[in-house]
Amino acid sequence: MGLDKMFAEIGGEPVISHSIAAFENTRQVNEIIVVAREDRLPDVRSIIKQAGFIKVKHVVQGGDTRQDSVVCALSHVARDCDFISVHDGARPWITPQQIERVLNCAVKNGAAASAHPLTDTLKRADKDLRVEENVSREGMWAMETPQIFRAEILRQAFSGLLAENLQVSDEVSAVQRLGIPVHLVQNDALNPKVTFPADLRFPPPSH
Repeated sequence: MGLDKMFAEIGGEPVISHSIAAFENTRQVNEIIVVAREDRLPDVRSIIKQAGFIKVKHVVQGGDTRQDSVVCALSHVARDCDFISVHDGARPWITPQQIERVLNCAVKNGAAASAHPLTDTLKRADKDLRVEENVSREGMWAMETPQIFRAEILRQAFSGLLAENLQVSDEVSAVQRLGIPVHLVQNDALNPKVTFPADLRFPPPSH
């Protein structure tokens, strides 16, 4: 990006503000914990204050990886919390409606995640970017966030990772290690992860 994408603006508001707003406006969400780099904590607190977000209860310093940051956040989750949602702040187009759909699925099944089916033709290439083979897209899904779990399931999953000193790319991978199935909730709305400057030209989120 060439800049801190969390503080890049879409529609006059920082990316991180849009992400928080979606959860702030989701009726079933009671508390929000925001994890950020140490040097940006004052900026995050300022954004939260200016926006008037009332559900944000903690702003905490994150770690070197997504997994480390989730561990930091888990230590601040209320013990009587029933479900925990993990969301990538760089996905500002998430909607309260999709958050609710994923949560309802998690309530029913214990673990759920937002995702969308892959529709592009897939190829596997070698290190020199020469196509080696076709990859069937049947049954292939691109993972998104939020990923929502019954609280005890996510805590158990991360306790196992810490005990075995393992790293995973997302919370679904952590929970899968327990043998617990994770159900996908198709998202038909725009929900990309801000990665390139051109992404900031997408229509502003509506929460």
